[in-house]
Amino acid sequence: MAQRLNVLVCSGASCLSSGSIEIKKKMLEEIKKAGLEDEIRIIETGCMGPCELGPVILVYPDEILYKKVKKKDVEEIVENHFLKGRPVERLLYKSPETEKLIKKHEEIDYFKKQKKIVLRNCGMIDPESLEEYVALDGYEALGKALTEMSRDEVLKEIETSGLRGRGGAGFPTHLKWKFTKDAEGDQKFVVCNADEGDPGAFMDRSVVEGDPHTVLEGMAIAGYVVGASKGYIYVRAEYPLAIERLRKAIKDAKEYGFLGENIFDSGFDFDLEVRIGAGAFVCGEETALIHSIEGKRGTPRPRPPYPSISGLWEKPTNLNNVETYANVRHIILKGGDWFASIGTESSKGTKVFALSGDIQNTGLAEVPMGTTINELIYDIGGGAPEGKEIKAVQLGGPSGGCITKEYFDTPIDYESLTELGAMMGSGGVIAMSQDTCMVNTAKFFLDFNTFESCGKCTPCRVGLKQMYKMLDKITKGEGEKGDIDKLVELGESIKKTALCGLGQTAPNPVLSTIKYFRNEYRQHIENKKCSAMVCTDLLTYTIDPDKCKACTLCAQNCPVDCIDGERGVVHEIREDECIKCGNCYDVCPFDAVIKTTGELE
Repeated sequence: MAQRLNVLVCSGASCLSSGSIEIKKKMLEEIKKAGLEDEIRIIETGCMGPCELGPVILVYPDEILYKKVKKKDVEEIVENHFLKGRPVERLLYKSPETEKLIKKHEEIDYFKKQKKIVLRNCGMIDPESLEEYVALDGYEALGKALTEMSRDEVLKEIETSGLRGRGGAGFPTHLKWKFTKDAEGDQKFVVCNADEGDPGAFMDRSVVEGDPHTVLEGMAIAGYVVGASKGYIYVRAEYPLAIERLRKAIKDAKEYGFLGENIFDSGFDFDLEVRIGAGAFVCGEETALIHSIEGKRGTPRPRPPYPSISGLWEKPTNLNNVETYANVRHIILKGGDWFASIGTESSKGTKVFALSGDIQNTGLAEVPMGTTINELIYDIGGGAPEGKEIKAVQLGGPSGGCITKEYFDTPIDYESLTELGAMMGSGGVIAMSQDTCMVNTAKFFLDFNTFESCGKCTPCRVGLKQMYKMLDKITKGEGEKGDIDKLVELGESIKKTALCGLGQTAPNPVLSTIKYFRNEYRQHIENKKCSAMVCTDLLTYTIDPDKCKACTLCAQNCPVDCIDGERGVVHEIREDECIKCGNCYDVCPFDAVIKTTGELE
């Protein structure tokens, strides 16, 4: 073998669930059998991005990406590629347009329009190796800030960069840091929000699991600017791997002197601690998160005062999310002007998105601000499977809103999305195809927000439940004339009067779907029909006597025995007893069971 190979095995959450650790173990066994222990290094990395292709293996320096690798494929990879130098072509990525095999991973469509800053190291290094992080300029920005720059000079670079908070609202990062810096207090804190409770969101999780030191370094730089000596990273308990890697990263950073006392002989002290949340979505709101760290019930409080003035234990506190801190070291190393040259006039840099839903290429993607929705969901995401049409995307998670295909050419930035009734949020993107019922989708998100409400304020506690009841009635065919206007009126009232960001944005999915898909609401209310055939109570199942072969499969699988007939006798469904489970429709091999709901009038 001419040169040593580095084999990167993805250990992101998706690949882990697909068996990547077993693949790694098998590969180590096969390499040992082949006597290649000295020539090949196996590295367990963080998420590489294309979750749909997992388990993913990337071989360097060949830059060959293997997709959907199974344990049984490992022996063939070792024998043909590692020993004989012939890549296993059946496991390589194939262009959907040309059927051409793609051997260099950067030539894959999924990666072409991405620009990785935050995700630069994810999937490329061993996240548990501080040495590998340092080899890629790790902690160099912290050293530069502490030994070559004043606090004001660092703050000026953050201001020049135009970095805005990546947690949702997009508040200018330098202003938040400045407010905390200028606040009076004998003790100040830096806090990282790694709670990330949005359905379909896994950006922060992937960064923390794949490159934990980049978050620590960003927090330490923030601590230097604001004058804090202590920081906390708040992570939900559902992220055990992220917690494990964060704790190891903190331990290693202390041993090497990147955290602790007198860092880089600068006189600056900074320590970090991980705090684990119990999974309450409301704890993504900054004041609720602070209460949780303090050991109190995670409920929000009125603002002002803002955490920058009175936060953790009533001390000045700077709070940003994972992605915001992960940008900091790159800005200090390359300069604020470099970062500001990326993106749009008002939204600088890149944004990490998690693509999910009715889309071919699910996974993580980092793109420059200003990239259009169309580029994100088609050029990178590959569009909907089976040639279906994507009719809307939900941006901003359960607190965001849907955007229809007429606006897919909209550049992704904070202001443009707000104008459309959506929001950037933390970066969850859920694609919805023509088979999606928008009323049911709004009900799903509102159900989540209602369940996750802390119940502290009346608009959220009572108002969301009333909205959900109306939506539930509509999806059951019990909606009444005037319900749509009531939903809009109640939703707008909650937005204006709820205590915190959760309540103020919770009605967004309902309001945006009414704005763009009012006809679907009218269809459910006036015609008692769901054209997407999703709302169970609006479906009707019948049996076509000309197609029925009387095989009894439908009757055997009916949980309530509402299908009459026996072998050789055409079957019939007693509609008044049918619970609309759809079992008969699913099991009939002759397409004799017909599912109907009527057409939009």
